[in-house]
Order: sequence, then C-alpha cells, then structure tokens
Amino acid sequence: MEVNHFILALISLSCLFSVSANAPPPFSNASSPASSELYDMIEVMSESPSPFAFDGTTLESIDDLLSILPGGVDPALQQICGNTDHPVECIIATMPFLDENAPIEPLSILKAGIKAMDNQTKNALAEVTKLSMDPTTPKTIVPILQTCIDVYNSILNSDQKSLEAISNHNLVQLSTELGTNVENVLGCDNAFKQAKLESPMKDMDAMLANIISNTLTIGVDMVHF
Repeated sequence: MEVNHFILALISLSCLFSVSANAPPPFSNASSPASSELYDMIEVMSESPSPFAFDGTTLESIDDLLSILPGGVDPALQQICGNTDHPVECIIATMPFLDENAPIEPLSILKAGIKAMDNQTKNALAEVTKLSMDPTTPKTIVPILQTCIDVYNSILNSDQKSLEAISNHNLVQLSTELGTNVENVLGCDNAFKQAKLESPMKDMDAMLANIISNTLTIGVDMVHF
C-alpha cells in the first residue's frame, strides 16, 4: 500500500513520544500538522459509522487503525488499549509516561494513564486559571471558571489517592477514585451548560474524559492485585 500522508503523520507523531516523560507534550495541543491530522481522524471515527475512510485508506474497525500505527507501538500496549472505549487516545496518552523498564501490562498502563490524566488536568487547570485572571474575561463568567478550578483540583486529589490505592493493593479504593473522576470531569462543562454557554475548556475536557474513561476500564476490568 502506498504510504500516504496520514500514515506519515502517525509516524511523525510517534517520534514525539520519544521525548522524556519528565516533559511530555500536552495532549490538548493539536496545533502541529501531525496532531491535527490524528485528532481529525479521532473525531471522524467517533462520530461516523464504519467503514472509516481516510486519504483513500479504508478502516473497517479500530483494529485496522491500530494495525497501521508505527512499529514503535508495543503490541501489548495496542492489545490493552484496544480493549478500552478510546483505544487511540489510550495509546497517545500513555506512551510518554510508560516506564521503559516496566513490563507492558495493565497495571503499568494504568499508572501511565493516571499520570497522563494528572498532566492533562494540570494543563487544564493552568488554562482556566489564566482565563479567570484575565481582565477581559466577563465578571459573570469568573464564578463558573472557579467551578472548573475546583473540578480540576478534585481530579488531581483523586489521582493521588488512586496511586496510593495501587501502592496499597486496594482495588476497592482504586475503583472508587477512578469512578469519582468520571463524575468530576463533567463538572466544568455542566457549569457552563447551566449558564447556557459553551465551555472554553470543552476540547481539553473531552480528551481528559477519554483518559479517565480508559483508566477506569483498565483499573476495574484488567488490573488484579
């Protein structure tokens, strides 16, 4: 098959994953051509029935998508992420945070997912804090932004409790904390919806929600202490 620019974009994106996990790129940043192409693909695949067509490439299922990802994606990671509701986001989110010395198994993917969630939440918190302090932001919006700040702080707090639960091999606490974040992530967008406004955090929250959903699936269905 001729290598089209979509596949080249994926290969370019995989190069970004070689960056140290100490300074991973924010997932919400889709400004580069590679990121934009991939996120466009994710949006279409989430909204359209199969088969999915991209640049002349027909993707019948998510397995087809995973099959053309660059060879640098470990097959074990593809298999684990393939069993989540958002496989592509699972791969994108966890790869920068995987310990290269750790085996690719549900527990290591879960830890990477929680770190990814933490990173995305901190990015969202920084953005919403900036908006709340911007003098051009309407004063009527500031209380809603404060709600978002509270939401993100709650997620960060729950992330730490999730990591503690893993250290203590406490599956009940782990499931509780991961489930709590599923509800937490809706708080910011719901606050704007109640005010009949579109949330400026909508895109960042969407990616965060997908990461949270994936961690819940892995933590509840795949991890066994």
